[in-house]
Amino acid sequence: MPVHLRVALLALLFPLFVYAADSPKTGTYYGGRATDYPAWFKESFLDLREDVREAAQAGKRVLLIVTQDNCPYCAALVERNLSQRSIEAALKARFDVIAVNMWGDRPISGLDGQHHTEKTWAAAMKIQFTPTLLFFDESGNTVLRLNGYVPPARMQAALDWVGERREKAVAFRDFVAARETVSGGGDALIAEDFFLKNATDLRRRGKRPKPLAVFFEQKHCPDCAVLHRRVLADPEARAAVAKFDAVQLDMWSRNPVTTPGGRRMPVRDWARQLGVNYAPGIVLFDARGTEIIRWESSFRVFHTLGMFDYVSSGAFRDEPSFQRYLSARTEHIRESGRDVNIWRYADEPVTPR
Repeated sequence: MPVHLRVALLALLFPLFVYAADSPKTGTYYGGRATDYPAWFKESFLDLREDVREAAQAGKRVLLIVTQDNCPYCAALVERNLSQRSIEAALKARFDVIAVNMWGDRPISGLDGQHHTEKTWAAAMKIQFTPTLLFFDESGNTVLRLNGYVPPARMQAALDWVGERREKAVAFRDFVAARETVSGGGDALIAEDFFLKNATDLRRRGKRPKPLAVFFEQKHCPDCAVLHRRVLADPEARAAVAKFDAVQLDMWSRNPVTTPGGRRMPVRDWARQLGVNYAPGIVLFDARGTEIIRWESSFRVFHTLGMFDYVSSGAFRDEPSFQRYLSARTEHIRESGRDVNIWRYADEPVTPR
C-alpha cells in the first residue's frame, strides 16, 4: 500500500482508537438476587374479588405480595422472614398468600372489577417498592400496607394484628410499639449536622423554599442507629440530604408542630395521621409541601440515596414510577463507568470482596 494511503488510513482510524481509549468501561451491577417463592403460595387466577371471597369462606384473609425480579429485598423476605417457623405457620393458618410481579404481564382483575395486567395494576396501586405487602379484609378493603422490606418481628406483628382482626381495637403503630422490646440505640435521638435545629413550622415559605425531609424516629431505636451509622454515613447520601430542609422528630412526642399543610398539632398525632407506623420513617415533601414518597423499610444506601435524588431533582414530576427512575439512574451510573451495588451499606465496599 502506498505510503500516502497508509497515512490516510491511520488518520481515519486514530479518532476511533482515541474514542475507544477514552470511553469508560460500563460499570458492574451488584446486589441483584433471584428469589424462589414458597410452593405453598396460592396459585391464583388473579381475580382478586374471587380470591377475597375464597379466603373469607375459609376463615382467612388475603395477603398480596408485590415483587420484581432480581430484588434483594424480596429475597430477604423469603430467606429471613418466611423461613421462620412462626411466620410460616401464621401465614398458612390465617392467609391466602398471592405473589404479583410489578412488571408482569399476567391478566389481573382488581378489587374494583377493572381489568389490568400485573404492571398496569401495580401502577394504578402506586406500588413504588418491592416487596410491598397488601393485606385485605373480607370486604376487599386494604387493612394494612407495608411498603418495602420489614424485619421478621415487625412482619410477625403485622400477621398477628391483621390475622386476629385487631384493626378496630388498636392502631397498628400502637400494637407494634407495645410488642417490641427495644434495646440499644441510646437514650436520645441521634444528632446529625444536617438537621435543622428547633424546627417546628414546616410550611414551605419564601421565594425559593427547599423540599422537606421529615425523619420520624424514637429513642432506644436500633433500626435508627443502623440508618444513621450505616446508611446516612455515606458521603453521597449526606450530600443528597443537604438539598432538603431536614427535620428530625420524635414520633411519640406531644410537642406541637405546624405541618407543611399549615395544621398545628402534636408530633405524635401528625405521625398517626400520616400513617407512620414505626421508626425510622422518612417522609419527603416537595418545595410546595406535597408528600412525594416515604421511606419506611430497611433500605440500604442505593435506594435511600435514590429517593432523595428522585425528589430533589424533580424527576417525580415526569416519572411517576420510582422503580423506573431507579433503573434509569442505575444505567446512567454504569454508563459513566462506575459500579452500582444496590445492597451496600456505607461501611461496605461498592465492589464486593
